[in-house]
Amino acid sequence: MAEWTSNELEHIGEAEELQITSLRKNGTLRKWTTIWVVRVEDDLYVRSVYGERGAWYRGTLVRHVGHIRAGGMEKDVIFEEVTDPDTIQKVDEAYRTKYRRYPQYVAPLFEPESRDATLKLVVR
Repeated sequence: MAEWTSNELEHIGEAEELQITSLRKNGTLRKWTTIWVVRVEDDLYVRSVYGERGAWYRGTLVRHVGHIRAGGMEKDVIFEEVTDPDTIQKVDEAYRTKYRRYPQYVAPLFEPESRDATLKLVVR
């Protein structure tokens, strides 16, 4: 299985925003969506502020594969749903730290609905 390089982790993890798209059942790409991304150790995570109501999030659950671009990098990825409470807590802390200057926008990411919509980005 491929892994993130240190350069990819650094550039994508430090990027303010990430663009994400997923594959439809017919294999075509959905519309690009801009979201926030965080790094926890050697992994990258995203979260839907609207939980399962987020269109981009629902799209990732169709085939669990897609594409991201951020920090001058582009990568094909697998979307893995995160259910481990310890990992979800670490992702919470990463969001709090990275986006603390946007308290009104980051706060909804800690609601149960959003926390349940946490995805790990895995290199495909």
